[in-house]
Amino acid sequence: MLRAGIVGLPNVGKSTLFNALVANAKAEAANYPFCTIEPNVGVVSVPDERLEVLAKISSSEKIVPTRIEFVDIAGLVKGASKGEGLGNQFLANIREVDAIVQVVRCFDDPDIIHVSGSVEPIRDIEIINLELVLADFDQVEKRIDRVRKQAKNSKEAQAELTVLESLMAVLSEGKSARQVSLSEEEESLIKSLGLLTRKPIIYAANVAEDDLATGNEWVEQVRKFAETEQAKVVIISAQVEAELVDLSEEERQEFLASLDVEEGGLKSLIKATYELLGLRTYLTTGPQETRAWTITAGMKAPQAAGVIHTDFERGFIRAETVAYQDLVTLGSMNAAKEKGLVRSEGKEYIVQEGDILLFRFNV
Repeated sequence: MLRAGIVGLPNVGKSTLFNALVANAKAEAANYPFCTIEPNVGVVSVPDERLEVLAKISSSEKIVPTRIEFVDIAGLVKGASKGEGLGNQFLANIREVDAIVQVVRCFDDPDIIHVSGSVEPIRDIEIINLELVLADFDQVEKRIDRVRKQAKNSKEAQAELTVLESLMAVLSEGKSARQVSLSEEEESLIKSLGLLTRKPIIYAANVAEDDLATGNEWVEQVRKFAETEQAKVVIISAQVEAELVDLSEEERQEFLASLDVEEGGLKSLIKATYELLGLRTYLTTGPQETRAWTITAGMKAPQAAGVIHTDFERGFIRAETVAYQDLVTLGSMNAAKEKGLVRSEGKEYIVQEGDILLFRFNV
């Protein structure tokens, strides 16, 4: 399952957004710092309109969307890496996530206290990023102390030490570990550390309702900053997300249309996360269920089959494949076969976004 960790300063809208994204979560979103004193975890279904369409075609008994897990931790403050505030206690909870979502306040509201006294998104970003760098610095420093002893008698430890020292050189300058270029083999040597600044990052610019469609000057500042580190930016409004929770699907669409936006923050955030991580979705459909599966871009058919079950990959014979739009246009798998649009693909086939697959395999 895809996992994203939500970080940010206190009172930037982190927990309000989390509550809205994970409607059944019990994160408190009060107007004071450190209202989230335990790490909150919530799992949400990834919206995918294709599933409903396929389920009707196949008369499926159930629909199983793919899922994403959000982890919300207490607000970080300057000095968190040295024990200030509460956030540092929970950084370990996001070391295992696939990506980090940093919520940045891009709205002004005199009724909501800003921990630094004013709205300055770049200052806020730099505070959070530095705390993540310092947390990684401590992690790498401790690891170096252990590995240095082992390196005297182990080539693998020597290789790891070289990687760690290159990371330390960058972190000690206050820069993120993402700036160090590593091979797959070198990456595997430090994977267990779960370095926070090595993870892809999305800046969620939290705006007032009126700025959701167009953004504002603060959002532009965030965009320019994000370009320097090839990060994604998503405009969200925690205020709007909170209002959407209690609306029907029809009412949601009407409300979003009145704001001149096509989708809510959840869809925007998930879309950005998939793009950032290079993820794709393929589909399976039949009388029992219609289901979405998440894979990495470039994954071949046997590995995609292995996402369902390792036996599928081990005994892979072929994949019967049809493009989503072709199946929907023709209305049934039989009609697609008659038109020659259902292909038989082998082990070298690279699965495409929206492929509908049926795997043939030996047990």
